[in-house]
Amino acid sequence: MSGPAARDFIRYLAAKKGLDDRCLNRQVWEALVRAVRSRTAPAPLRILEVGCGIGTMVERLLDWGLLTRAAYTGIDVEAEFIRAAIERLHGYAAARQADLTVESGGGMLFSSPVQEVRVRLEAADLFDFLDREPGKSAWDLLVAHAFLDLIDLAATLPRLLSRLATGGLFYFSLNFDGATTFEPVIDRDLDRRIETLYHHTMDTRRCQGRPSGSSITGRQLFGHLKAAGARVLAAGNSDWVVFPGPDGYLGDEAYFLHFIIDTIGRALGENPELDSGRFRAWIAERHRQIEAAELIYIAHQLDVMGYI
Repeated sequence: MSGPAARDFIRYLAAKKGLDDRCLNRQVWEALVRAVRSRTAPAPLRILEVGCGIGTMVERLLDWGLLTRAAYTGIDVEAEFIRAAIERLHGYAAARQADLTVESGGGMLFSSPVQEVRVRLEAADLFDFLDREPGKSAWDLLVAHAFLDLIDLAATLPRLLSRLATGGLFYFSLNFDGATTFEPVIDRDLDRRIETLYHHTMDTRRCQGRPSGSSITGRQLFGHLKAAGARVLAAGNSDWVVFPGPDGYLGDEAYFLHFIIDTIGRALGENPELDSGRFRAWIAERHRQIEAAELIYIAHQLDVMGYI
């Protein structure tokens, strides 16, 4: 993968697991739980997660009791992430005294007294995956967590939704929506300029020649879902709010913050619209604030769920 080394990105994804747990919109989650539990089909719930990363969402689906009898497939383009997800799932099962059996074909069966979930984790490019299965795969639930703001929604969302069975559900969480805030202020004008330029990199990002993301994906989702014939049942904010408590930052969230600042540094380091010296000083000061447990970080995001 380009950018940071895979091991650093894996640590970042692990570091934000607890933050995501805190920030996911519980009203939207409860609407998803009600919709899943209202199913009358006796067959296991069939779930596809795109951009599954290191598997934190399948852990969450198991931990929060959404899955009892299910067949979950998670795909991610990064093979390193899939390997990490498999390793994490083994550790997750062991910590809960559940069985995790590797089946023929590479799938796994997670079983406990109250859950029986088949899990398949695959390193695959999203578009290759969709091209490989051109017809309806008839999934019952489509999940995308902190992922839709990395793709071309207009072109890709209809193809994703077409994989759902009639009445199939979608759960799209942590969709970035146009606000990145750091406190304390260093220089109000410079802070705003950096935020604007950073968001612009999201709007102009391309991957393999395709548009890849938007800085206002959250609000744009409503129009794209309507155009694709989907119905939204619940929506709400899921803002990241990271701040130091009496004992500093929770868990590994200081590393998470350093990673965010480094991401901004890489995105804007060669930007001609910024004075390079002032920008380097800004980055250095933000890192110092993290080390001193002073930095507060807020990112505005939206969760959306509904059906097709």
